[in-house]
Amino acid sequence: MKTINRFFVVLAIALLLSNTSTIAQEQTRPEFVTITTMHWNMDNKDFKMEDWKAVEKEFLDKITMKNEYIAASSFYLHRMTPDNTEVVYVQSYPSWEAIGEAAKRNAELAKTAWPDENARKAFFKKRDAYYSPMHSDEIYATMPNAKTMTAKPTKDMICYVRKGHFAYGEGADEEFDATSKEYFDNVTNKNEFVKAYYPMAHAWGSDRTEFLEAFFFDSMADLESMFDRDTELFEAHWKDEASRKSMGEKGAKYFDNRHGDYIYTYVAGLAK
Repeated sequence: MKTINRFFVVLAIALLLSNTSTIAQEQTRPEFVTITTMHWNMDNKDFKMEDWKAVEKEFLDKITMKNEYIAASSFYLHRMTPDNTEVVYVQSYPSWEAIGEAAKRNAELAKTAWPDENARKAFFKKRDAYYSPMHSDEIYATMPNAKTMTAKPTKDMICYVRKGHFAYGEGADEEFDATSKEYFDNVTNKNEFVKAYYPMAHAWGSDRTEFLEAFFFDSMADLESMFDRDTELFEAHWKDEASRKSMGEKGAKYFDNRHGDYIYTYVAGLAK
């Protein structure tokens, strides 16, 4: 049942991206998310985590918090991923145009924060020294049925990311919309271990089949407890084997069999 249940956590949201009328109605939700995967500069022999946090906090306070085009931002550190050098930086925007405007606004705010050019260059040189020159960027479109954080976290959290892939085959949007909403309302949204849940789908990047689900937890223990609780909620709503099988057959049309799992630490003090 855990395998079936995890499949339906994937099923719950993904193809709702195609329902543009639904997206247009949700004006309060940012439209796009940029995910920049950076890497630590492993040659930085003077690295201290608290010093890095202080530098990024200064940038957050002087630039990001004052940039009206950036709806939110956050940092994520490797916990259980294939690459321990990863530093993931996530920003969300109210529109596609805001992505470009945010970059221009950052440059303006930097000049205001450090009017002296030498001081400004010194700060960014210090900031850049923490990272390798190599990084990658992806842009995702946000999707309906997110479970949003009730309050800004005051401590680090666990962020579990599930990366899946669409199978562009048969299936009707109406069927998927109804099925996915039913699952979200009765399982994901009711699971008390899941403090927040954000689904998003590829908008610009290397793989158009890609979609992500980001789950937030207070602890690793709560992440593990989510699976058992999902099963309980799933069986409470779909009470017989026939109805569970029917859900599985509907959902199988929309996805291929690939997925990846990643666990990060959300850095509470560096978030907008």
